[in-house]
This record gives sequence, C-alpha cells and structure tokens, in this order.
Amino acid sequence: MKTLMLGNKAAARGLYEAGVSLVSSYPGTPSTEITEECAAYDEIYCEWAPNEKVAMEVAFGASLAGRRSFCGMKHVGLNVAADPLFTASYTGVNGGMVIAVADDAGMHSSQNEQDSRHYARAAKLPMLEPSDSGEARAFAMLAFELSERFDTPVLLKMCTRIAHAQSIVETGERREIPPRPYEKDAAKYVMTPANAIRRHPLVEARLRALQDWAETAEINRIEPGEDNSVGFITSSTSYQYVKEVCLDRHPVLKLGMIWPLPEQKIRAFAASVDKLVVVEELDPFLENYCRALGLAVTGKELFPSEGEFSQNLVAACLGKEIPGGVSLGEPIPGRPPVMCPGCPHRGLFYTLAKNKCTVMGDIGCYTLGAAPPLKSIDMTLCMGASIPSQHGFRKAGGEGGRLVSVIGDSTFMHSGMTGLANAAYNQSDSTVIILDNSITGMTGHQQNPSTGLNIRGEPAGKIDLEALCRAMGIRRVQVVDPYDLGACDKAVKEELAAAEPSVIISRRPCALLKSVKPKPALRIEADKCRGCRSCMRIGCPAISIRDGKARIDSTLCVGCGVCEQLCGFGAFAH
Repeated sequence: MKTLMLGNKAAARGLYEAGVSLVSSYPGTPSTEITEECAAYDEIYCEWAPNEKVAMEVAFGASLAGRRSFCGMKHVGLNVAADPLFTASYTGVNGGMVIAVADDAGMHSSQNEQDSRHYARAAKLPMLEPSDSGEARAFAMLAFELSERFDTPVLLKMCTRIAHAQSIVETGERREIPPRPYEKDAAKYVMTPANAIRRHPLVEARLRALQDWAETAEINRIEPGEDNSVGFITSSTSYQYVKEVCLDRHPVLKLGMIWPLPEQKIRAFAASVDKLVVVEELDPFLENYCRALGLAVTGKELFPSEGEFSQNLVAACLGKEIPGGVSLGEPIPGRPPVMCPGCPHRGLFYTLAKNKCTVMGDIGCYTLGAAPPLKSIDMTLCMGASIPSQHGFRKAGGEGGRLVSVIGDSTFMHSGMTGLANAAYNQSDSTVIILDNSITGMTGHQQNPSTGLNIRGEPAGKIDLEALCRAMGIRRVQVVDPYDLGACDKAVKEELAAAEPSVIISRRPCALLKSVKPKPALRIEADKCRGCRSCMRIGCPAISIRDGKARIDSTLCVGCGVCEQLCGFGAFAH
C-alpha cells in the first residue's frame, strides 16, 4: 500500500516490518516520533529510557539476547551515548542493532549544529542516510540486514528535513525474525584490554568488507545526465535540492551509505565528469574524503558550512537563477518564543529575577526563562550541566551574587542526579531548583521516570524526587507551588541563606497537559487598572496593554492567578 508518511513514521514502519523486538530511546527533536510511532505497534516492546546512554545499553542487551533492537536520539544525544557506541563497535552484535541519530542543521531546536557523520568514521561503524520517507523505511530494514551480516551496530542518520517532511512510502508486511541463540563468548563480549586488542583487527577487516559492499550497493547509485561538464556527489536533503535545481541535466552520485564510502565508485564517477562538486550540509565530510583520494573537488568554496540548505541556497551557490517570489510588502514582526500562558515555570523565574539571582540553566522549555522580560537564565550548556556548573562556580569563588541552578524533572532524571550527588558529596552551598512539571515538555509531552507512566500511558515505576534527593545526601528539600509567588520568594530566600546544599522542587503540571483543566479566564476591571504595567513583568502572552489599560485574552488565559498577585490595585477579577 502506498501512503504519505513523515520520515520518522516511515523509519518506524521500516523497523516494524524488519521484525524489531525492542525499542529504547530518549526523546529529542527531531528524532522523537520514530519511537512514538513504534509504540503504536503491539508487537514491539517500547520504552523511554532516562537518557541516551541507557537506551543504547538496553538495545545492546536485547541484541545480545538475539533480538533485533533499536534506539533513537538526536545528534547531541549521541554524545551521551558515545561510550557504549564505540565499544559496541568492537563487540559486534548478536541480533541486529540499529541506532538512529537525527541531526538538526539550522538549529531549529538544538544548541549546536553537530555533524554526526564523524561518529561513524570515528567509531568505525556503517552509516546509512536516507533522502526521503521511502528511503527511511527501506534503509531501516536494510540496516538490520547489514547489522547481522557484518556483525555490527548500524547508524541510521536522519535530519530535521527528512524526519519531518512527508513523501510516498510503499508499506509491506512484518517479518517475524526468530531470535538468534545467545552463546557465551567472553572473547567477543567482555571488553577487557586483552580481549579488545584482539577485536580491533576484526573491526578493521569489517570496515574493508563493508566498503567492498558499498561499491556495488544499489543505495550508492550514479544517475546519468545530459551534461558531464559538472558532476555532483551528494546525499540526504542536498540530493533533493541538487535534483530540483539542476533538473537532471548533470550526473549525480547519490550516496545512501555515507560510511564507509565506495572509493572506486567515487573515483570512476570523478573520471567521468569535467568538474566534481560535492553538495552537503554542515561539515565537508564527503569533500575531505574526495580530497584524501587526490581528487580535484569543489565544495565549501561554494557552499556554507553552517545552516540548513534549501533549493534557493543551492541555486544561488551554483550561480543559477532563483525563481521569483511574492513579497508581502512589509516586514514581518518578530515572534520570539515565549513560555505558554499558565506555564508553571513563569512564577519561579519571576522570583529569581526579583531576587537578582545568577541562574545556571539547563536544556528544556524552561530555557525560555532567558528571554525578556524575565531574563532569568545566565548560562545553558548541555543536559545536566546546570548543577555541576553552579558547584564549580562556587568552588572557584566566583562572584555571581545569589547563585542557583534550574533543571527540569526529565533532565534531572537524564543527567542531573550525578551533578547533585557531586554537590552533596563535595559540599558546596548550592541551591538547586528542580522544575517538576510532570512531563518531558519541550519534545512534545513524553513520560519520564518521575511521572509514573510509561510510553503508552500505562502505570509504571515512579521515582520520588524528594526521597531521592534526601537519599543522595541533601538534608534541605522543600516543595513549592510556582503559582504562589510568596511561597516561591520565601523558599528561594531561605535556601540561598543556607550554608549547605539544598533543593527546591517547584511542582505543578504543565498547563498544556490534557489532564490539567484550566480555570476560568481572569478579566480586567478597567476602572481599577492604573496602567502601571506591573502585570507585564511576567511576560504572559495572554496579557497586553491597550489604550493604557491591561487586557486579558480570554482564549489564552488559564486562570493561573500569577498576574493577579502583581497588581497592587485589585484590577484582576474572576
């Protein structure tokens, strides 16, 4: 059956048809929907793991048991999982094991533009890269065949545009793959130095075998053109842009396996054209490979090493005419992202700004607290970095004034616990605020180990954050409702004054959860409003000033009452 599918949904369909038994992932845009779509199939065991490292290790365990397994993550998540990744390359697999990594050129939802192709080369693992949804399905299935044939984990590289664009997919039936028997083999699976040193030559031999396979693989194909004055080497979305801009006039070497690369096919293609051009997003990965072969090649002299490509960008870089567009005639006003109306983080961030705190931030929707008018976050580095950064800042004697860390409940489960353990063990007077909104918010409301529900919304084990913090050596733990500004202010002042590590748990569910029912919208009594704009200090999009008076958009307001606590004239009414 042919149907339109998002790339991520198509990849999940490929996993299903390939007979995958277990999926373990951590949500990260643009990879999240692969796992969510897998969870719709009863035949697949699916879970959200606390972080990507755990997810990969779970998938490895399932592979060891002889079952086909999968884990998915975004590009920065692969950093977290790099430790098992590199060693799994040495051990190889039993059942097939596929790892999807989704890059985010253009940084639509990420803190960097990392190019994950370097991981394939560094870890000596094969990497497949689809260029549309149909290939996402097909490559996911092929990845398992390669995994079991060559005794290796296989990387499936997605990107934002492939993951979240739709194209036609022809679906098939699921194959039920019998599990491979598990056999004890310490020389293969116990990576002590004595065993690992004997595995390394096997890894190198495997790469050579994979390169031989790549030479004749259908996924690495030469598409002829009318004009051989220029030939393009490309992959992924760049392939689509080249085909659209050049209209099949020039030959193209379209690469589906981008590591290891087919050296002889590349050499032959280069010899067939007058000029060789490599079109690829981000780093000159393919270009540098061609240069290492001694080929004359043009690449980043024409194309940028940053940002997401488009048809118009490729056309402009190639000196081709860009199709005309329609101008709106006036500039579009900026629409910076803001926290949602009723967001439970807003009151807490207002309190931190009021107390002139220096705030070490973390990764999540609460990073929006850095934006005006709250401007309450001073640093955001990576998942889990807020607590260790505060600890290091304090131990170094930094003069940051009132110093706190903020971290979400899911991020705390992901990589915040070790930082808190360090603060407790090494005794810095760190104040850590866990923003517990009972969900993984930024990636679209996924469960985590502190919510009590699994990926399918069924009851699951639930971690007690207060008990956990105390068990880690934190004696001062208190819970506040972020809608109560007075309670927030009192808690922050108390814990900042304490000469030992402390934790504040700011607890209220995300206002967008289906289980959270909004209260009736507030309204403004115009005769009481003095136009002082105090209510605007929290940056709620439901509040505006018109004709010198505050107004509330009743379609946005959830009746949280935080704004009401800022008004000194009683202008807010229920």
